[in-house]
Order: sequence, then structure tokens, then C-alpha cells
Amino acid sequence: QVQLVESGGGLVQAGGSLRLSCAASGQTFSSNAMGWFRQAPGKEREFVAAINRSGTSTFYADSVKERFTISRDNAKNTVYLQMSSLKPEDTAVYYCAARSRIGIVTTATGFGSWGQGTQVTVSS
Repeated sequence: QVQLVESGGGLVQAGGSLRLSCAASGQTFSSNAMGWFRQAPGKEREFVAAINRSGTSTFYADSVKERFTISRDNAKNTVYLQMSSLKPEDTAVYYCAARSRIGIVTTATGFGSWGQGTQVTVSS
């Protein structure tokens, strides 16, 4: 029952950078592992990155590894996704998600709470 609100999406030129933020409220933020997913029109929701409760462990999809960085600030109840070297194929609606159980997973069914999503568009 954690509430999540994403922000920071927008239009950016290929090769540029963008930072997404996800503010959490309700359930204790530090008790949840956090994840980012994305979905392009006509495509399935895709895992992007995840981070554990303490922020000491992260996992990335191969498509974004070394370009994206997930981080969290438990004092601010916020998780971030720093995106660099953006490509047109990164264009999608990006969703923040929370998982209350222990362990990092990469499937949408492993996360119980979701934000409304924020649009990221990368132009050529």
C-alpha cells in the first residue's frame, strides 16, 4: 500500500541524459525493494533496473547496463533512475514499482505497488 509518484520524464535528444524520480509515501519506504520498468506502445512491460532495501545491491537489464543508474535516498523516500547516452529505443513510459518481500526480482508480478508512469521520448 505504498503510493508512488514518478516525475522527470520529457523529451531529450539522442545521446543526452535525464533523471527520473519516484517519491513514495504510505508504507515504510525502507522496507521495500524498488524497481523501474518501461513500456513502449504495442510492446510488453520491460524490466529496467532494481535496487534492494538498503541500496547496497542493484540489478540492470542488459539493454541499459552501463548507461542507467538506479539509486535511492531512504531519508527522502525517493528512488532515482539516472539515464545517460539515451537512444531512441529508450522511448517509453517509465514506471516505478515497490516490492515488500526480501530479494530482487525482475518480473512485474514481483512488485505490488506501481506509480502512474512518466513519458520519456528520445529523438534522433
